[in-house]
Parts: sequence; C-alpha cells; structure tokens
Amino acid sequence: MPSRQPRPLDPELRARLLQEVHAPWRGLRRALWFALSASAAIGLATMALRVSAGGELGSGDLLIQVGALLLFGLLLWRDRSPRPSDS
Repeated sequence: MPSRQPRPLDPELRARLLQEVHAPWRGLRRALWFALSASAAIGLATMALRVSAGGELGSGDLLIQVGALLLFGLLLWRDRSPRPSDS
C-alpha cells in the first residue's frame, strides 16, 4: 500500500491558523469590547444631555459611566493586533 504524502498547507492559511492559536477568540473579544465601550459612551452622552436640560445627576453614576468607558476602551486598545516587527 503506497503511503500518501500530505499536501503542503497554504502559507496564508498557516499564518492565520497560527495567529488564531496565539490569540483565540480575538474577533469576538474585540466586538464585545467595542459594544461595551459604545454602550458606555451612549450612557455618558445621555447623562450629558440630561444635565444640559437641567436635570440632576448623581456623582456615582457619572463615575461609573466614565470608569466603564475608560476600562472598555483600554481593553479594546490592549487587544489590538500587534504590529509586524521590522526585523
């Protein structure tokens, strides 16, 4: 029985698979961080509109929204794709 040689893997496919192995679920994580950042930004904008209309705003609520925007923005920024090295 002749042995079958495996076909060589396409280099682009191999690079994508290796990237997925090193950072699994990156696309899903980035979508989640983006959605949560957008939600915090919309909440902050809503609070700003409420204050501009003369409404009251609790300082705790403002801190939560600003903290959420900073946290999820930082997570989105840290989960970015690494730059290709120049070496």
